Amino acid sequence: MAKKKEHIEEKRHEKKPNYWMFSTVLLSVVVIVLAYLYFSPSNPQSIGEKTVNYINDNLIQGQTKATLVSVEKEGGLFKVTTSYQGQNIPVYVSKDGKLLFLSQPLDMSTPLPKEEDTGSTTFDAPDAEKPQVDLYVMSFCPYGVQAENAMKPVFDLLKNKANFRILFIANVNGEDYKSVDSLHGPNEAMEDLRQICIAKNYDQTTYWNYVMEINANCYSVYRDEKALDTCWRNAAKKFNIDDKKIDDCSKSKEALDILKQHEALTNQNGVRGSPTLIINGKVYNGARTPEAYKQAICSGFKTVPAECNQTLETGNTAQVAGSC
Repeated sequence: MAKKKEHIEEKRHEKKPNYWMFSTVLLSVVVIVLAYLYFSPSNPQSIGEKTVNYINDNLIQGQTKATLVSVEKEGGLFKVTTSYQGQNIPVYVSKDGKLLFLSQPLDMSTPLPKEEDTGSTTFDAPDAEKPQVDLYVMSFCPYGVQAENAMKPVFDLLKNKANFRILFIANVNGEDYKSVDSLHGPNEAMEDLRQICIAKNYDQTTYWNYVMEINANCYSVYRDEKALDTCWRNAAKKFNIDDKKIDDCSKSKEALDILKQHEALTNQNGVRGSPTLIINGKVYNGARTPEAYKQAICSGFKTVPAECNQTLETGNTAQVAGSC
């Protein structure tokens, strides 16, 4: 009996686990881990903020600023969605938060050199009787869309005086429409091919009207294949474009061959981003406004037409300096 009592007393004096201390240590570890994750260069929120700051400091000129919408992992990159002038614009950033991918990787640890003013007042295209105006874009690149919108009033003014072309930046890797690679995915590749077919089969006014409708109503849904299909068909019907004919044409060898020609011209002229404007063979790097575009094109006439005396609106695109 005495031994049993001694055993009970021993158990009573055994050292019990210090649960309070364990909880404190665990909490400290959690706090340290969370702090590391938040302040780590690979933290999505910090990468998103760094990206927006870099865009505002290096790619956008003027008072209007881009803001951060969201950051999410996509493949081996971060997809950073920014908002600029009412449009959501996605860009891609390496997982270490160092490289920003537009038309080429940009090292965000190094600011871009400030470019000299290359506005239309200093641009002088080679002269031609009828200037050739080539605007290279990707159909769903936000900067390309803005450039097209700025070019439309110039086309309306000078369409009988100059030759206007929209050329698409894409890679053709095979012999059917599924082999086309475009920066913003297969939906963009198909829209490139559709617009090629419309430009071939309809007059330029109809084509430009369709492009404006796509930019206004379909650009925002281009990632949704079903919604985009409905949208482009409605745009086509609005301007009496046969959507079945265009659908068939976009999947044809003929459309693919034209896109191959665009690709060859892109490579030949060293085009690296959307948008790129080339007038009579000379690259224009000035402001992207209707008036600036008009002045640049008018500098390329041997005999300047009276239409060049008309002043077009500046619009909101003056602030845009980015590319895809």
